[in-house]
Amino acid sequence: MAIVRANPTGPAALVRRFRSHHSAERPGAAAKLIASFRGAAAPESTPSRAQLEASAARLPKPLGRIGALELRLAERPKDVKRAQRLRYEVFYKEMAAVADPLAKLARRDMDAYDAVCDHLLVLDHGPKPAHPVAGKLLAGLQGLDLKGFEAKAPFAIGAAAPKPKKPRVVGTYRLLRQEQADRAFGFYTAGEFDIAPLVARHPGLSFLELGRSCVLKPFRDKRTVELLWHGVWSYVVAHDVDVMIGCASLEGVDPERMALPLSYLHHFHRAPAEWAAAALPGRRTDMNLMPKEAIDLKAALKALPPLIKGYLRLGAFVGDGAVIDRQFGTTDVLIVLPRAVINPRYVAYYGADASRHAA
Repeated sequence: MAIVRANPTGPAALVRRFRSHHSAERPGAAAKLIASFRGAAAPESTPSRAQLEASAARLPKPLGRIGALELRLAERPKDVKRAQRLRYEVFYKEMAAVADPLAKLARRDMDAYDAVCDHLLVLDHGPKPAHPVAGKLLAGLQGLDLKGFEAKAPFAIGAAAPKPKKPRVVGTYRLLRQEQADRAFGFYTAGEFDIAPLVARHPGLSFLELGRSCVLKPFRDKRTVELLWHGVWSYVVAHDVDVMIGCASLEGVDPERMALPLSYLHHFHRAPAEWAAAALPGRRTDMNLMPKEAIDLKAALKALPPLIKGYLRLGAFVGDGAVIDRQFGTTDVLIVLPRAVINPRYVAYYGADASRHAA
């Protein structure tokens, strides 16, 4: 099935510059600025409630749990906005991404693809810790004669008590099925890699794009990553997906500084002809920066981001050439993961029916 590419002068181009946002959500200057782009046919930045509910209905609710963490698909536009706020916090506040005016005003990472995607969410139901200053103050009062104070105080002297809280989104993944991509702007990945020939070589297979993966820093551990992978696998099983694709990033925009990991990917994990796809000619950066025999395998693996190592363990291939994304401050590689080549031990671990972490 051919990929429908976005018109470079249409909504997707505008989105790449300004990130769509609803003027009704932010009053004052924000609304005025956002309204100024309406004449340019700015696209929606969240799916409709009906669209989200219909997609979520195809999978269990919740999708899974580990301890206080819960996994589910977004069911409301506000769920997608919460994922966008998490992405903004990770990509723009923690990392080196450069926010455009609308993203800064909304404090959300968003684009037109959000409106045609499904969104995996990991929610933390754990207790909210008390303010650290309050905890220290209360601890410092121990041992003092505070006769009569206890009756007036709504808390006990000592360690600050946890506070109930609304669960927050601490991890997310964006999922774009081929049928949705073909009806909209095509795959986001097509803006960096020439994946049309790859898709055309497999007309009977169903493709799924994985993107915008991120986890809040305190939650970057095995449990959160396992839940996200469980969610992806559940989605793949539910929608009978055959091939997963997407851009995976190495932090930084100087390929020479990433010569070791890029060369390792080029020499040891490059896709065979059947699954090959190359970076777009105008954006391509060579990955073959070191001879194969000069590569220290242990050091190369250590230099790779955890997400890319995770893909490789599953059996993924890497495309030909990398792309520098200056907006996000990254160097991107193409990941191609056919379902048929996934390491059997991971299928067994998560369950052929995705039952590993089912709630």
